[in-house]
Amino acid sequence: MPLGNKVAVVTGAAQGLGLAIARRLARDGASVLLCDLQEEKVRGVADALVRDGFQAESASLDVTDAPAVTAVFEETFRNRGRLDILVNSAGLGQKVTPTVELGDEEWRHILEVNLTGTFYCCRAAGRFMRRQESGSMVNLASINAHSPAALVAAYNAAKAGVASLTRTLAIELAAYGVRVNAVSPGPVYTDFNRKTMAQRSRTLGITQDEMVERVRRSIPLGRWGEPQDIASMVAYLCGSEASWITGQVYQVTGGLQGVSATPPRTTRTRA
Repeated sequence: MPLGNKVAVVTGAAQGLGLAIARRLARDGASVLLCDLQEEKVRGVADALVRDGFQAESASLDVTDAPAVTAVFEETFRNRGRLDILVNSAGLGQKVTPTVELGDEEWRHILEVNLTGTFYCCRAAGRFMRRQESGSMVNLASINAHSPAALVAAYNAAKAGVASLTRTLAIELAAYGVRVNAVSPGPVYTDFNRKTMAQRSRTLGITQDEMVERVRRSIPLGRWGEPQDIASMVAYLCGSEASWITGQVYQVTGGLQGVSATPPRTTRTRA
């Protein structure tokens, strides 16, 4: 039980990577608060963990609502007396579209969820971790933060911002014994990437299966990632074996170094 007696908060925990991370932290002994905007779904996940003998609770949380974020962390600290781990997994994919056609609302919403939401949670958790002079935060960035992909400019910018925020907080909180790191996943075949692959395949005029296989062949280790691949790295960074690691952004990508590809030219007619 490497995380025994630790109190953890995981956002975006109703599905995908967030769910895998919450499960892993619970199996490692942490008492986990699973937060997600999908209230009923995240409650069901937490209840299932409890039935399996783990310590878990759920909370409905919109990470873009600053007062709500503050309230969740205040209540957690008040009820538990401490806050040891924060994992920011809440995120939103962008519609695949050329940057010159990207709408204001889409740009704003993607940054608000992926970057501003992460900031709100880090700020709220950091206040308590600084007070108790201990804690570990792990933010989910993306391979797109290091190698921007075409047609998802808002997502690229948001995840690059998460990496920068991680390094900034690591410097500021080091004197208080608080560690801040990030994990940049490569292609993991969750619902998030299924939607992206469907959109990307249409831009290239190929089937979704062909798109999935094209990505697989580009990964040196020869397979798409699994949610547990990311959860394992997150759990490691949360534990005592990583006690001298902070300010790092780890790429967990199967060896894939970049996702950039030039989209084909399209013919457009004037309205």
